[in-house]
Amino acid sequence: MAAKDWDVERYEDGHSYVWNFGRGLLEWLNPQAGERILDAGCGAGQLSAEIAVTGATVLGIDSAPSMIAQARLNYPKARYTNLEFGLADLTTFTTTQPFDAVFSNAVLHWVRPPEEAAKRLAAALRPGGRFVAEFGGHGNVARIQAALGEHRHPWFFPSIAEYGAILESAGLEPTQAVLFDRPTRVEGEGGLNDWLEMYLPGLHASVRQSVIDQLKPEMYADGGWTLDYRRLRIQARKIC
Repeated sequence: MAAKDWDVERYEDGHSYVWNFGRGLLEWLNPQAGERILDAGCGAGQLSAEIAVTGATVLGIDSAPSMIAQARLNYPKARYTNLEFGLADLTTFTTTQPFDAVFSNAVLHWVRPPEEAAKRLAAALRPGGRFVAEFGGHGNVARIQAALGEHRHPWFFPSIAEYGAILESAGLEPTQAVLFDRPTRVEGEGGLNDWLEMYLPGLHASVRQSVIDQLKPEMYADGGWTLDYRRLRIQARKIC
């Protein structure tokens, strides 16, 4: 998988919903003091730091150099002694010290091939260790995808059954899963354009405008856009 870098300033200023919504996933993770936890696709480190506050030892990894640089700036080692960040691709990641849990928020729909990432994350877990993830599920941003027409997007939005099968083939047994609508508000008349620039940066301006014109009547109201997010939240354990 080719690494994607990010405009971190724009990400932190206008896309805080990514980690704010992800806080609900921490209840499924239920981190404990003394555990070793891998945050797979940590971004700028906001949720990694919240996990570390519980007393767990956390390694946050991301394939984007800008995100890792910002995470280290946001949460310096001098203050967060049980939190580290490293540059890594989820399809090639290896470790010699297994983790008690793998956590991932809003990342796995970017990762191809998903089967390889599942294998690598399973291999990073101790026997009986847990995998907790949330990302775009089947039907996520369906109206945006329809408006894009023939223009390709990089995302992988699986159903519960599809992703459950991927986890099982990697040696992870799904124990809990839910696919749910999560309408997501982005503020300002330019909110959808900003979203498209952030997540589909190669899209021509004329295509962005076409998407905006198609969707504005149904998705823009009261000074903002409501995007048709659907999330897949899933928990699994590594089979001994």
